[in-house]
Amino acid sequence: MASVNENFLKLSAGYLFPEIGRRVREYKTRNPKADVISMGIGDVTQPLPPACIEAMHAAVDQMSRPETFRGYGPEQGYDFLIDAILENDYKSRGVQLHKDEIFVSDGAKCDTANIQEVFGADNVVAVTDPVYPVYIDTNVMAGRTGPAGKNGQFEQVVYMPCTAENNFVPDLPKQHVDLIYLCYPNNPTGAVAAKEQLKKWVDYALQNKSVILFDAAYEAYITDAEIPHSIYEIEGAKDVAIEFRSFSKTAGFTGLRCAFTVVPKQLKAYAKSSRAVDVNPLWLRRHTTKFNGASYISQAAAAAVYSSAGKKQCRQIIDIYLNNASRIRSSLHSLGYTVFGGVNAPYLWVKTPNNLSSWQFFDLLLNQANVVCTPGSGFGPAGEGFVRLTAFAKPENCLQALYRFAKIRL
Repeated sequence: MASVNENFLKLSAGYLFPEIGRRVREYKTRNPKADVISMGIGDVTQPLPPACIEAMHAAVDQMSRPETFRGYGPEQGYDFLIDAILENDYKSRGVQLHKDEIFVSDGAKCDTANIQEVFGADNVVAVTDPVYPVYIDTNVMAGRTGPAGKNGQFEQVVYMPCTAENNFVPDLPKQHVDLIYLCYPNNPTGAVAAKEQLKKWVDYALQNKSVILFDAAYEAYITDAEIPHSIYEIEGAKDVAIEFRSFSKTAGFTGLRCAFTVVPKQLKAYAKSSRAVDVNPLWLRRHTTKFNGASYISQAAAAAVYSSAGKKQCRQIIDIYLNNASRIRSSLHSLGYTVFGGVNAPYLWVKTPNNLSSWQFFDLLLNQANVVCTPGSGFGPAGEGFVRLTAFAKPENCLQALYRFAKIRL
């Protein structure tokens, strides 16, 4: 008799975004003429930068000729992309890393999920609340969380509330934790973390021999020179932090798939005997065993992001989304909504009016305005009473959605 991994049975509901998709599909079936605008799921709408398209065309041509054809590539990534990453994302910010500390992949979502495989099942996990669901759900699947309580929180996870009072950057936990998930600029709240705030976390990790799993997928949206783009801009971080980066929101790669993770060679975890163990070779072993590498074509496109033309084109795309965010923020403020985020980030965290629940406001917005948001409760109990809006809509759709917001009857 084949048995199942019963940890999956602890996931009491479907993953948030497919559930949103299901509800929207049902609404469209009932209302086939409805013009629904999505400001919920964080998918991009602008086409790929021309520099990336040109690089992919060249790569495809190479794949058509025997003398330039490429089969399996290095699982860790091609040198041409890793060199560009080191030079542009790190060296330019005063951060020195080695080639074998960069691991190219097909997505930061995969990496933030898979990284926990190299850590023991008895680690105490800390997450922000609200939180990107992947951090929680993959630890549930691994058996690291215990059962869920009545409030939806898992018994063995340390939840760190992020509220308006702490500017959505959590306080240090009062108890010991081993693995700490942080995401800044934050999904879902759109908050950012200052250097002094991240320094407190690095110091905590150093003192407690903890590991910070730092999701920096939205760092390209930071325009404030005082806000760090990488946790490695903080002294001591290479001893305690793994960083995740993505081309999805930087260059529109959500459908193309390319990302990378940084695992410093000096980062340690510990065996049960208290012996220090290098994490970098553990991740290398996992990466090369379970992954054959991102495609040559997608890596060629990613390298083009760092070209002179690519940088300019990516900036133009990011500015479109940041302009959307600014419009959403100012328009909703003028309508009386309480809005957070949308500055240095593509997400906005909106308080639901009239004490409506997150899903109640989702339904109201879909039915009255034909606009899709993401219910904040899907990100954890502290998200109840909020919804997340994304700035990734086409500018004309963003303006139309805001016009519809003004017509809502509350």
